[in-house]
Amino acid sequence: MMERDLIAILGFIVLFTMIFLRVPVGIAMGLVGLGGFAAVVSVDPALATLASSPIRTVTNYNLSLIPMFILMGVFATATGMSRELFRVGQAWLGRFKGGMAMSTLAACGGFAAICGSSVATAATMTKVALPEMQRQGYSNSVASGVIASGGTLGILIPPSVVLVLYGFLTEQDIGKLLVAGIIPGILAIGVQIAVIRIIAWRRPDSMPQGERTDWREKFNSLRGVWAVILLFMAVVGGIYLGVVTPVEAAALGAVCTFIIGVVRGRLDFPTTVKCLIEALRTSVSIFMILVGAMLFSYFLAVTQTPQALTSWLVSLPIGDYGVLLLILAAFIIMGCVLDPMAMIILMVPIVFPVVQSLGFDPIWFGILVVVAVEMGMITPPIGINCFIIRSVAPNVTLGQVYKGVLPFVMSDFVRLGLLLLFPWLVLVLPNSM
Repeated sequence: MMERDLIAILGFIVLFTMIFLRVPVGIAMGLVGLGGFAAVVSVDPALATLASSPIRTVTNYNLSLIPMFILMGVFATATGMSRELFRVGQAWLGRFKGGMAMSTLAACGGFAAICGSSVATAATMTKVALPEMQRQGYSNSVASGVIASGGTLGILIPPSVVLVLYGFLTEQDIGKLLVAGIIPGILAIGVQIAVIRIIAWRRPDSMPQGERTDWREKFNSLRGVWAVILLFMAVVGGIYLGVVTPVEAAALGAVCTFIIGVVRGRLDFPTTVKCLIEALRTSVSIFMILVGAMLFSYFLAVTQTPQALTSWLVSLPIGDYGVLLLILAAFIIMGCVLDPMAMIILMVPIVFPVVQSLGFDPIWFGILVVVAVEMGMITPPIGINCFIIRSVAPNVTLGQVYKGVLPFVMSDFVRLGLLLLFPWLVLVLPNSM
């Protein structure tokens, strides 16, 4: 037993060292998984696992919705739906002080509903909203903070690739997980808009007053978002009503987005090819991480790491919710430095047995994990979304982004607390399916 514990500790040290040295997470997990499995069992079974595990992973039917959701998001970006959402937000919210900031948050939420990626949401909205906010007089810190925070919605509001991965790893109903993200996503937008209103009240000079629009302009702006509403209803509504399975919904979403782009004249042949290539590259990178995770899971199984961690955490004198808070804190900290999908794939198989032993609802825990990961994505001194904005907008410094996101980080603790105190916010929709 001592030898297995030592191999497990050395395996994690090697894994995090490789990640720190910028070795791709999937490759690092695969190498450590194979090496550790061979050290505990033997070389021949490890090689047999290497031959069979990747094939089983990439041909898993339930995982086929990942490339479809990704393709749907890529098509949506190419067809300019993000700009239409931003215009709608401007028409309905622009007249308030800080209206453009609120419009940006609303557009981030709408785009997240057809994208499924926080990084893509942050990068897209930086291109769309940041120049407009700067033109209206918003400081770089406020503008970038709004976009970084709004961008995190991409992994919470369905369709979310991260929730799909969580469902696959924990063998939970993916449809229920996706639907469970709706109310927490709306809550997130509401809390973020409240932060904008507080900033506008406390520092009125930091946010300009927007222009008023008449009712005709407001309703005319809605004509541009019919496609987003149609896609959301087709995908998420279809899953909720049981009309389609999650895999079928993902395929339906990708096909509908493509048809909408063609009908609008925004998806010609060269653009379509570029979208397919981009979706393929993203999908391959995700499946590489998944293959590495499957190999790493064999290492976890033979070293009995999850069982040992469960026994240790359950024995701590901090109670069930104390253990839960400790796990969420680990996700927040690791979310500062790791890609969300990589972190979910790495951490969930280790901590999920602990959650099961404590009797917490796995759907509820999945949403809590995603919210914790969201917080890590904008928390200094790293925060992936902060670096995304910096790379897309070189005229904005990291210091300005960090200054802008701090109020939203604080508000995220409030949001996480609400979801902890009131689990029904997460469970009411999936339980009604």
